[in-house]
Amino acid sequence: MYSYATGGPFGLEEMVTTSGPGLTLLYHLILPFFWCIPVSLAAAELTTAIPVEGGFYRWVRAGFGDFWGFLAGWWNWSASFLLGGTYGVLTADYLKFFFPALTGWKHYAVAVAVIAIIGYINVRGIQMVGTVATILEISILAPIVALCAIAAAKWQHNPFAPLIPPHVPPFQVFGVGLALGLWLYSGYEQVSSVAEEVENPQRNYPIALAIVVPLSIATYFLPTIVSLAALGNWQSWHTGYFSEAARLIGGPWLGFAMSIAAMITNLSLLNATVLTSTRMPSTMAEDGYLPPALAARHPRYGTPWIAIIASSIIYALLAQKTMVQLLTVYVWLRIGVTILTVLASWRLRKTQPDLRRPFRIPWGRTGLLYVVAAPLVMSVVALVASDPFARKWGPVPVLLDPLMYFVLRKLQGGKSAPGKQPT
Repeated sequence: MYSYATGGPFGLEEMVTTSGPGLTLLYHLILPFFWCIPVSLAAAELTTAIPVEGGFYRWVRAGFGDFWGFLAGWWNWSASFLLGGTYGVLTADYLKFFFPALTGWKHYAVAVAVIAIIGYINVRGIQMVGTVATILEISILAPIVALCAIAAAKWQHNPFAPLIPPHVPPFQVFGVGLALGLWLYSGYEQVSSVAEEVENPQRNYPIALAIVVPLSIATYFLPTIVSLAALGNWQSWHTGYFSEAARLIGGPWLGFAMSIAAMITNLSLLNATVLTSTRMPSTMAEDGYLPPALAARHPRYGTPWIAIIASSIIYALLAQKTMVQLLTVYVWLRIGVTILTVLASWRLRKTQPDLRRPFRIPWGRTGLLYVVAAPLVMSVVALVASDPFARKWGPVPVLLDPLMYFVLRKLQGGKSAPGKQPT
């Protein structure tokens, strides 16, 4: 879960220059209360109540029917195309720290190779994915802890100054920074898509969330604030800058270690993304929405290997775009999935009040209202403040995807999909 939702602080550097150091730090303190914390509470309740493969896709379908369930699954799979491409791009970006000539087709070739390797690991099964993720995360966190300790001892600047960069368009200050922030704090419900492959999900999923959410906040906030306080050069931050910050603060050895950690982070994020997102097309294929081949299981490893390969090919095709372009469109799809997930928690409370819920959203009706309202408010703010590129291209997949539902229904002769209904 940590590998999918966080992995490390890398990728947030663009927030510092686009939104300003002060607003970036405030985003990391405020956003969780409007985004990942309420979503995590909803996901914990629904995972313990309905621990099925496909997770939130089947929760939404149980609460709102076939149409909205389909959109939850299709939007999520579409979003994963952008996310997988992003992590391939970021891995190649950080490799440029060692190989400055890694540009053009060489940059793209590295991104494609990384995606292919991670796809192979996922075909091998969830145990290998989990083992690889654990090893990778230990390797990532060690240099981050060292950076925080050394930078804190060199604190000499106000990390919150300036609050926002001067003479910058408002959509850039608030829109791009907020899009990156929502990406950083998204995905805590995603691991529900492999609930049937997790041992005792009713117990382990809420425990994992209770550990991962505060750890994620600390992972983003602490290295950012101490690096800004030690260096004070917020104008120099860009994608991959944590490696340079580590070199300036701790010397060449820490810069080298941080660059390795950054590359490993993107491998870890891609590894977890392939695991969780490829269960969506395989589950939807089981339910009759997508070609049956996507539901095929590997004869030896039992994984949806056709869905993994198909998804990896699309990730590779999109790895030609920049990180910001991919993420500003991704946020629109992510918002759609998140809103449907929290609304499903409210809907199932009404339609299935007697459903056994080993974990319940705390604080009664007030807690349920918070879980639904906070992400709704944040979604409206994010979409209103989005940059022109996101406003132009973000709605395209969101609006086109409903057409897929009606096309598939037409191919099925107008019948509902025959798959499982979790009750």
